[in-house]
Amino acid sequence: MFTPTRAAALEALADFVPRAGSQYARDRNLDAGPGRDNVSSLSPYIRHRLLTESEVVAAVLGQHRLSSSEKFVQEVMWRTYWKGWLEQNPDVWLRYRRDVVELAQAGQTEAGDYRDAIVGRTGIDAMDVWAQELIETGYLHNHTRMWFASIWIFTLRLPWQLGADFFYRHLLDGDAASNTLSWRWVAGLQTAGKTYLASQSNISRFTEGRFSPKGLATTARALVEDPLPTRSPLAPPEPSPSGSRSGLLLHEEDLDAPGLLAEHPSVTSHNRLVAVVGFARADDRSPLGASDAVAEFTMSALDDGVARSGASGRPHVLSDTFASTVLEWAASENLNSIVMPFAPVGPVRERIDTLRAAVASEGVTLSTLQRRWDTLAWPHASRGFFPFREQIPRLLAQQGL
Repeated sequence: MFTPTRAAALEALADFVPRAGSQYARDRNLDAGPGRDNVSSLSPYIRHRLLTESEVVAAVLGQHRLSSSEKFVQEVMWRTYWKGWLEQNPDVWLRYRRDVVELAQAGQTEAGDYRDAIVGRTGIDAMDVWAQELIETGYLHNHTRMWFASIWIFTLRLPWQLGADFFYRHLLDGDAASNTLSWRWVAGLQTAGKTYLASQSNISRFTEGRFSPKGLATTARALVEDPLPTRSPLAPPEPSPSGSRSGLLLHEEDLDAPGLLAEHPSVTSHNRLVAVVGFARADDRSPLGASDAVAEFTMSALDDGVARSGASGRPHVLSDTFASTVLEWAASENLNSIVMPFAPVGPVRERIDTLRAAVASEGVTLSTLQRRWDTLAWPHASRGFFPFREQIPRLLAQQGL
């Protein structure tokens, strides 16, 4: 379904844009199965920034007024909102990671009801088909993800963290913020006390009768958790590197090097950017690893991003991401600084934090380049989505959209 290249992403965007207005608003919640043309299916590309949010919105607003394409624009902005919120509440991610590890160590990933759910043997026909679709395609319709999470939590009574982990291991568009916080929202944790309950009638209506599962929970009692720490302030963007010879280290959070560097022209001034490499490790998503489809998509997208970087020399992908390998690359290119796309809270950030300390001890500086899109939007993600939504027209105007 998804070819992990920017060329394929641009083709998919051009195909979808004519349908991004009133047609999308009317039909977006329908899930008639794979091969959907009522939604964009651009999320795997946006998640890795083979397409950027700003260019997707610009393409849509080039053919539609904001008033008619508002529902689609909001879907793009939801992803931005989740990232900004998690950036200010990183303990939510740390708790989730800890809980998945503890549940696995306690043997819950070997329990029969969990195993049945992840291979499609629950006896709930819709749930079983969706599990298989996720495994086979790496994708599920957004409405279906909500139904799946609700049935997982309130009907099957399985830990929400293991459901989020199952999605994260298999979704080509899975990212730490959107996935974790969406599952928390269904469970009644993200907006305390507000849950999402999947019903037979709603599923039947929006799958056009494909499914009408019986025996679903009729109540959804919100889960509870310990109070969260005080919100963390957003870190200011880092200054551009000062080294005379810099290398660009790409990763799967942002694979549009030309667009990123265009936002930071000082990095390429005076021919200071002399080398580019890439790294990715999809298995960092979970203690149970990632699916083969996710690993293959991630590495192929990285290959495409590195090849398009426009760097002189020989752009390539590192065979691993241990600090020693990065330092060997820096020494071979005589680098005194490394620049990377900014990585939001999640596994890539954890890798970068480890790498930062190691390269600093060898006298090599590491700087991250943040997108203007994120810098402008994330400060408004401190509360719920509705206050954030009110800022969308102004945020788009600030982007020249």
